[in-house]
Amino acid sequence: MIDSRASLRRYLAEDLAAHGLTRWRTRYRLTRRNVYFQRLLRKSEYWANVRTDPVGRAVFVWYAVRTKLLGERLGYTVPRNVFGPGLSIAHTGLLCVNSGARVGARCRIHQGVSLGNGADGRYPVIGDDVFIGPNAVVLGVAIGDRVEVRAGAVVIRDVPEGAHVAGVPAKVIDKRDEQRISGTQST
Repeated sequence: MIDSRASLRRYLAEDLAAHGLTRWRTRYRLTRRNVYFQRLLRKSEYWANVRTDPVGRAVFVWYAVRTKLLGERLGYTVPRNVFGPGLSIAHTGLLCVNSGARVGARCRIHQGVSLGNGADGRYPVIGDDVFIGPNAVVLGVAIGDRVEVRAGAVVIRDVPEGAHVAGVPAKVIDKRDEQRISGTQST
């Protein structure tokens, strides 16, 4: 969570690095809208968490409105204080995140992803260095670090760290199955 100006700078720098960029440029407001959205989201988080004086509240409202309007235009429903540093939203398109979800550092998310609460009322808790492919659905489960959720997977059970999951409902795929899918042979 962003709790100081230094942590805001760190989050912004790690978000840019996750997109392969070294520094912010004004033209990204038009050419890289998803990066611009993330920048607005982080600034909104900072003003909501740190500055509670009247001026801070006014600036927060300004950033919150701008984030909401751009999010609607891009198809994002992303609440504040859910994602850790190094977030990479890969494409524009539907992205729905429940406000109770918690996502770790260096997570890459593609279009069509939904992170929602499960039938038992639990919220998704996602570890660090996680890749979530297009049109994946994660419902109220814990996902470990370094996990790959493949395209179209529906994750309804907890996933251990380092696993690759795919299918409806999602199942862990071991290395042998992964090699068979990609057409490579191990020696």
